[in-house]
Amino acid sequence: IPPRRCTPHPRAMHPPLAHAIPHGGHAPPGTAAQQRSTGDECGPDDPHDEAKHPLSERALEHKAIKLEEQVRDLTERYRKALADSENVRRRTQKFVEDAKLFGIQSFCRDLVEVADILEKTAESAAGEAEPSNPNPTLKKIYEGLSVIEAKLQSVFAKHGLQKMNPVGGKYDPYDHEIVCHVPAEGMQPGTIALVTQDGYKLHGRTIRHALVGVAVESQERL
Repeated sequence: IPPRRCTPHPRAMHPPLAHAIPHGGHAPPGTAAQQRSTGDECGPDDPHDEAKHPLSERALEHKAIKLEEQVRDLTERYRKALADSENVRRRTQKFVEDAKLFGIQSFCRDLVEVADILEKTAESAAGEAEPSNPNPTLKKIYEGLSVIEAKLQSVFAKHGLQKMNPVGGKYDPYDHEIVCHVPAEGMQPGTIALVTQDGYKLHGRTIRHALVGVAVESQERL
C-alpha cells in the first residue's frame, strides 16, 4: 500500500504578515526580494499601450469635428426656423391689422351712397334757396343739410374714409374710371376735367372709383 501524502493547510503556506516580520521591524531577506519581484512585475506600461494613445487622440479630434458640424447645422436650422416664425408672426399681425382697418369696407361702400344722396339734396336745396327766393323754411332746410353733410364728412375722416378730389390731376386707373372725354380748354390733355361721381378711399385703399371726364385735344387742333 502506497504511503498517504499530506497536503499542507493554506495558513501554513502563507503565514500572516505579523508572524513573518520579527519584532525588530526588519523584514527578512526573502520578503524584500518578493517585494522587488512584485515591483518588477508592475513596471511601466506595455509599449503597445503607448502606441494606442495617438489613435485615441485622433478619434477624439474626429469626433469633436463631427460634433462641431452638428452644432453648426443645428444652429443654422434654428436660425431658419426663427426667421420663418418671425415672418409668420408679421404676416399674421398684418392680417389682423388689415381686418381691423378694412373690416368696415363693405359698410363704407353703402354709407358713401347715402352721402351722395345727401350731397345732391343739399345742392338742390341751395339752388332753390337763392336770394331771389325769400322762403325762410327752404333756407333753413339747406342750412341743416349743409351741417349734416359737413358732420358726415368729419365722421368719415375720423375713421379713415376720405373723398377724392381729382379735378385737375392726372388720370389714375387705380383710382378713376373714365366715363367721358371733354375738350381740353385751358387744361393739359390727359388731366381730369370733371367728376360725375365722387370716389372714396379707406385708409389709402380705393373702395370706390371716381367717375371722371378726361380732357382731350379738340378735333380742330388734331
